[in-house]
Amino acid sequence: MEDSVHEWREVRGRKRGLKTTIIPYSGYGSAGWIRVLCRVVLTRGDEASQRVAKVRGWRSFFSIPVDDVAVTILAGGVEHRVLADRGGVVDTRISVELTPGWHEITIEADDTEPVIAPIFVIDPAQRFGIISDIDDTVMVTALPRPFLAAWNTFVIDEHARRPVTGMAVMYERILRAREGAPVIYLSTGAWNVAPTLTRFLERNLYPAGPLLLTDWGPTHDRWFRSGRDHKATSLERLAQELPGMRWLLVGDDGQHDEELYGDFATAHPENVAAVAIRQLSASEAVLAGGRSRAADASSGTGATWVYSPDGAGLLEQLNDDGILDPEAR
Repeated sequence: MEDSVHEWREVRGRKRGLKTTIIPYSGYGSAGWIRVLCRVVLTRGDEASQRVAKVRGWRSFFSIPVDDVAVTILAGGVEHRVLADRGGVVDTRISVELTPGWHEITIEADDTEPVIAPIFVIDPAQRFGIISDIDDTVMVTALPRPFLAAWNTFVIDEHARRPVTGMAVMYERILRAREGAPVIYLSTGAWNVAPTLTRFLERNLYPAGPLLLTDWGPTHDRWFRSGRDHKATSLERLAQELPGMRWLLVGDDGQHDEELYGDFATAHPENVAAVAIRQLSASEAVLAGGRSRAADASSGTGATWVYSPDGAGLLEQLNDDGILDPEAR
């Protein structure tokens, strides 16, 4: 049913003069490979990227995805041809040799303007990185209550969203001590809101890093995709792709972060440097539907767990644990 609706909307959109557009997202990689992320949609020509215009979240959910379109990726002087999936999303790993640091690659389709996507290549010698949740960890959203979730996602723009106190400073201090360390933002949000989230992170001085989001819509056995499964699968993929990395896992106690991080630390103790959990305030916990019941998630993992309502408290405890020491593992 979803595919039929997309096909009908695409036909109508092209009759109205809408053009195929590629929305690029930040990617990451390491020695010999990169992961490229983008989405192919129909838009008006003057709204091509949706990254500059100030739009509310609901508009991004009405964009028309273009599926099964061939996309050309130019990276390191080599072209790669891949297909977008049924939601218009390109999530592919390609072989290419790039030096550590930020790079720009070019993505285009047969009837689109080329766009630039940033890629962060992790130094093979790097052994530390940050994986951060977004909702109620770096940005106060009061999820997962359905009405409040819809209000924050579909109505409020990034100017009205409130950053969590001290988190941007915490990340900046850690990355200053751990030069070259990557930051990966892992969220249950949909790719539709990636431009909004990117603008929010930039405006509030969070370090640049790839967003790992999920497609929006039904699957073969449920109306909406499981955000929890998305996070668990993404963590497992990062452990396989970057086996030498030890991650600082940052989340909050209002959803399933404690349980997910506890399971990951148990399965991959060699890949966890520490776990930092931002504690919701009493009012935020009520709006978010309560606190996590996984209070014992840290037991038996062997990793250091720290708790605080803000970034300053977390940073102080992490500093005591040696996270800011570049010589520490």
